[in-house]
Amino acid sequence: MTPTPETVPAPAAAKKGGRERQNAKPKNANPKVPQRARKVHPALEKLFELYPKMFGARFLPLKLGVYQELLALHPDEFKKEDLKIALGLHARSTRYLEAVAAGEQRHDLNGQPVEPVAPEHVHHAILEVFKRRQARSSEDLRPKLRDRLVEAIEASGLTREEYVLAVRTGDEASSAVLDEAFAEVGARTARREALLRAFEASGRPVAEFAEMYGMDPAEVGRILERARPRAQS
Repeated sequence: MTPTPETVPAPAAAKKGGRERQNAKPKNANPKVPQRARKVHPALEKLFELYPKMFGARFLPLKLGVYQELLALHPDEFKKEDLKIALGLHARSTRYLEAVAAGEQRHDLNGQPVEPVAPEHVHHAILEVFKRRQARSSEDLRPKLRDRLVEAIEASGLTREEYVLAVRTGDEASSAVLDEAFAEVGARTARREALLRAFEASGRPVAEFAEMYGMDPAEVGRILERARPRAQS
């Protein structure tokens, strides 16, 4: 959620000798740290009360059409405009975007997974989280962004052409890092296919093959599983 900060009024002026001391300050006050209170949209508070699994400590991607469903379920609880604003605040919060970027499933109001998030929604959530983090960091986060995009591309199961068409990345910077991600996807795919060919040529079980190359058998098994469907297509 994105609460709206609200300034707390300064302490009432102290009186001395029948006159108010207009310059009185609270003891040990730090003028550089403003005192603020958090104010949450009332409709978000109501959503938390009704559906703590979805609007509580953990954020999960919401199923599509949840706005209409909430209006139908609680016609007396929410005004249309208030609910629209509250859901917008929720969906634009960094915590919510992080859940989408992580590829979490969409969930219904009871917290049950119902459908995957579309690849383009995952992609744009990754970009938005990156922009927010980069704005607060002196470190160049582009390598981490590239790695996140590699994961998203591979999880999507789409070809390069299908993925680019779905995400419709317009700005030059995003297109450049997407090109880097696709280059890394190509390199990883080539390494997996080379390992698969070496494994099949060896005629050995996975455990023995992994020992030959000084690799973890479980990791080799995962790599081979990912390489096989592509090799068979």
